[in-house]
Amino acid sequence: MDRAMQERRSRTQAVAGAAEGDSDVAVLVPAAGAGTRMGGETRKQYRTLGGNSLLLCTLRTLEACDAVGHLVVAVPKNDVRSVSDRLQEAQLRKLGAVVEGGASRQASVRNALRAVPSHVEIVLVHDAVRPFLRTEQVARVVDAVREEGAASLAVPVSDTLRRGTAHSFGETVDRDGLYRMQTPQGFRRDWLETAHRRARQEGFEGTDDVELVQRIGHSVLRVDGSAYNIKITTPTDWSLAQAIWPRWCEGDFADDTVSTT
Repeated sequence: MDRAMQERRSRTQAVAGAAEGDSDVAVLVPAAGAGTRMGGETRKQYRTLGGNSLLLCTLRTLEACDAVGHLVVAVPKNDVRSVSDRLQEAQLRKLGAVVEGGASRQASVRNALRAVPSHVEIVLVHDAVRPFLRTEQVARVVDAVREEGAASLAVPVSDTLRRGTAHSFGETVDRDGLYRMQTPQGFRRDWLETAHRRARQEGFEGTDDVELVQRIGHSVLRVDGSAYNIKITTPTDWSLAQAIWPRWCEGDFADDTVSTT
């Protein structure tokens, strides 16, 4: 095997016998972040919650969703083979590939998008460290994408918001119509591919994929999210996740959707 081929294989580890679902829906899971805000020696996506890594907890929820047929995970370059091996041991049937992530979340999503099977028409993006997700929430996003072309989970802002400086407060910001964005965020595949291509050409780095798709002129439908669908980023988030997990496994949060209606 020549060196170029070895390098290509190291960047993308296909998972033999996986992705048995025939759904036209794939979920990309960027998991290449360094987790500097969390601290510690272990990257946050590999921290253990209930006996499994956060990444695996999240992937198992996505795998359990009937609407999802394919999973593609982006991890740090040096972790591609080891993560692929561990996820195969976990017998994830819908895992299609583990790919090399990029220097940013946006780059990781772009790399994962290249590994999506050609027949897939709808692509969702979900944070690796949001394990408190319901399969019905994923299904609602998929349904909304089929209807409108793009959709995302979100919850309304409930806290009072004020502008300010390092030393004092300024004006109060009207929170009516303001939302905290969550994932999964879902899109027509061609919209997402065009959005990422345009962003790369123009050197634009967005905060999420919704912003990239909006930049090329598409509207994104809001789907009611959940207050428990937290992104585990800081030590405080981690403590909260550990407190939630036992009751979550018992199904105590079955109806946790936050609606504005």
